[in-house]
Amino acid sequence: MDEIGLWREDDESERQLAVSNLVVRDEKLTAYVKQVLCDTVGEDRCKSVRVYIVREPTFNATMSPNGTMRVFSGLFLRVHSEAELAAVLGHEFGHFEQRHSLADFKSLRSGTDVLAWTAVLVNLAASYNTRRVYRDVELSVYGHLYRYNRDQEREADRLGIAYLNKSRLRPQAASLVWQNIMAEVEVSARHRGLKKPNFNVIAFTATHPPHGERANYLSVLALPEGADRDSGADRYRAMLAPWIPLFLEDQVRLNDFGGSEYLIEALAQAGWTAGLWFARGELYRNRGNQRDLVQAADFYARAIEIESGMADAHRGLGLSLMKTGRPSDGQKALQAYLDLKPGASDANMIRMMLPKEVTGP
Repeated sequence: MDEIGLWREDDESERQLAVSNLVVRDEKLTAYVKQVLCDTVGEDRCKSVRVYIVREPTFNATMSPNGTMRVFSGLFLRVHSEAELAAVLGHEFGHFEQRHSLADFKSLRSGTDVLAWTAVLVNLAASYNTRRVYRDVELSVYGHLYRYNRDQEREADRLGIAYLNKSRLRPQAASLVWQNIMAEVEVSARHRGLKKPNFNVIAFTATHPPHGERANYLSVLALPEGADRDSGADRYRAMLAPWIPLFLEDQVRLNDFGGSEYLIEALAQAGWTAGLWFARGELYRNRGNQRDLVQAADFYARAIEIESGMADAHRGLGLSLMKTGRPSDGQKALQAYLDLKPGASDANMIRMMLPKEVTGP
């Protein structure tokens, strides 16, 4: 009965998801992600899975008991090959295959039932000792639930790396995913003025193992002979190329300068593109310090050198130059933006920044 109830909830959730504006409706990209999953776990296992790509700029993917897999767009910025993508998808499929959602539901219900009945008994015999016993029981129950979730994550990690070991892809990519995540978190913390995170400490309320622990045991579990396999990096870049600019736009809006800078530079290791220079320009211009604006103008100019018809790069260049004491050059760039994109939603506002002899009567 528990499983029937969960399936019904998931079916309703999927119906809502199917019509959501957040879903990226690209059949080619969705089919590609599904194929990476099938190449990882096997065609026979993945047939019933339905993949939805959700426009959400965080590192995540989930899988429901009814076979619905949600892949967040932020994941595509943080993995750089089919093998790395397969490591994450295989992990989520491991949760599905082990029916962890159902086990979580039963564990949570049992734990809350214990707390409810304990609270009733405490109220019947209210004293300092009984209240202390209740707090001890409460701590024990929640500690068990968090530990239970961590153990499930470890089990899903082991299943994910087992899938990769049997696949045609490089299993060492699984550890690399977590190494990259740790590097991003560290850079983000440094830019925020926070101390360096300890990636090997387990917080009491943590539902996942520490990043450092995961990177280490996934490295150990990867077959050494698999290191010579293909990672699928070139195929991955080619498929994601049209979408990376949009996903970076969402990332920049998170106002995480350090993390966004890290992701842009990581993507640029395969070569700087106009889209990457533009995203970096947007990142610096949004922070808005004078030195940032000078650098932003340079980044926009580099994007235009590669792709002269990138209208938004001309816009960013113009706005940056206007704020750094170069109004004439800025107006030229803004006019180029209007020439390339005359129907832009902000066209009237931009025209107000140009002299009358440029815009006409």
